[in-house]
Amino acid sequence: MKKYAYAWITLAFFTISILLHWVFGWFAYVNDAQSHGEAAQLGPYLVEMGRDTFENWQSEFLQLLWQVVGLAYFLYVGSPSSKENDDRMEAKMDALLELVGQARGLALIEEIDASHLRRHGHASMHLDPPYGERGAGNE
Repeated sequence: MKKYAYAWITLAFFTISILLHWVFGWFAYVNDAQSHGEAAQLGPYLVEMGRDTFENWQSEFLQLLWQVVGLAYFLYVGSPSSKENDDRMEAKMDALLELVGQARGLALIEEIDASHLRRHGHASMHLDPPYGERGAGNE
């Protein structure tokens, strides 16, 4: 439950807001029908509220979704702080630890990976780095 608390809170806000939107919409619809001397009917109300709801979602929710999710994704992929660059920096640090520390450097890399939930070489895509062979001594 704690792991998905944000999703549950968001779902609760959504459910409450959509219910209140439809309840207050019904009150407004009844008031409008009475002002025209007509009786409020459920069928036309559902059509009107459905139209209004989807119109709001189209103009606000989908636009916001695209701006937040779409742009955040594109900024993340192209930004200097993206995961690709984190892996590259981590691979460079691993290489430096190996070059300077040799066996102690490898042990330190394993210790850091174990304590930071990055199991067994987070930067494994850089197994063949340009600085030389892994585990080679100083020359």
